[in-house]
Amino acid sequence: MCEFEPGPAMALPGGIGISKLRVYDVEASDGLVGGTPHVHLACSEGYYVLSGKGAVRTLDAKGSTEVPLRAGAVVWFGPGTIHRLVNNGGLEILALMSNSGLPEAGDAVMTLPPEYLTDRETYLQATALSGEGDARTASAMARRELAVQGYAVLRERYESEGPSALDDFYAAAVRIVQPQLADWRKRWEQGARRLADETGAALDALEAGTAPHLQAAELHQLPAPTDSGLHGMCGRLDVYDTNA
Repeated sequence: MCEFEPGPAMALPGGIGISKLRVYDVEASDGLVGGTPHVHLACSEGYYVLSGKGAVRTLDAKGSTEVPLRAGAVVWFGPGTIHRLVNNGGLEILALMSNSGLPEAGDAVMTLPPEYLTDRETYLQATALSGEGDARTASAMARRELAVQGYAVLRERYESEGPSALDDFYAAAVRIVQPQLADWRKRWEQGARRLADETGAALDALEAGTAPHLQAAELHQLPAPTDSGLHGMCGRLDVYDTNA
């Protein structure tokens, strides 16, 4: 067996992104402990529950759900699903995101009250984190509180108006992220789309009875998170950046 020497970083299979998430254990004003409700505009998201217990609450055009989370459970959902993690004790999750790089590049809009969604600058000012240590945690909890308030209004409106209750929020979310779309497209083209194209090329080669891509095979690794303890929307994140 040869000694392993890591090669240059490459995208994970399928161009996914992974991070370890320790869901916030601070109670919000509505009595629930957990993360900040938000939506992704272009990425699907999946959870593999490592430990603890809790739930994920969702709201989309088909209505609201609450799915229990226990160790070993797997759940996933597509863009447009407003979601909020609830921590009932020690909830830790391996989070899987499509289009690696897009979530970190801003593919998320929190469910703030409408007055904070009027334009991109107002939204960014309301959601920016400040300070270090405990001060930064307090800042994360303050923006969570705004999102919890807006989420409650959306749920109430859905009960009376149905799917159309989400239209204004979705439209505002689109306006907020539009300035980022050129960067998102570049990240997608260099990540998930490139990998899909490479698979197509490999299939073409195999059909022709050749396999030049096999000669380029190598093992890659990240022995530790690229960044640890970051204040994410749902909790503290250990992030693995395969582009680092």
